[in-house]
Amino acid sequence: MPKAEITTMVMIQNPATGKVLVQERVKNWKGYAFPGGHINDGESLYDCAVREIREETGLVIRNLKSCGLVHWFNNKTSDRMMIFLYKTSDFKGEVISNDEGINDWMDVAALRAALNSGKQTNSFYVYQPLFFDDKYSEAFCSWNDDEPFEMEYR
Repeated sequence: MPKAEITTMVMIQNPATGKVLVQERVKNWKGYAFPGGHINDGESLYDCAVREIREETGLVIRNLKSCGLVHWFNNKTSDRMMIFLYKTSDFKGEVISNDEGINDWMDVAALRAALNSGKQTNSFYVYQPLFFDDKYSEAFCSWNDDEPFEMEYR
């Protein structure tokens, strides 16, 4: 039976500096990403995003805006992974790091340059249009381990 994995990811932007909170991942996969994680049984997507950010960064976030979703479909196994994306500039607290990665504020231009140069987690660079461009609601990718993927934005 095919598996389905549901996660959230949140871009937190500091309204005073314009910088975004970036996690340099050290666990499971390495490179830059925005923090987030897996949904729990009986939990809403929004509540998952708020909980994961608190656990991974120490910040309490509110007023999340949906940025769409990234939908990965394995065309050999029919497994799916859906990452629901949010952004906010409404947060309280002090940033911490943990075993998932090192969290720090980064200038958006520096982040985009790093992603375009290859310092990203897996394919995090393909998430950029959903977070930054405000013109797509979904990125869809049909893939398998034997072929390169191509992302379609809708």
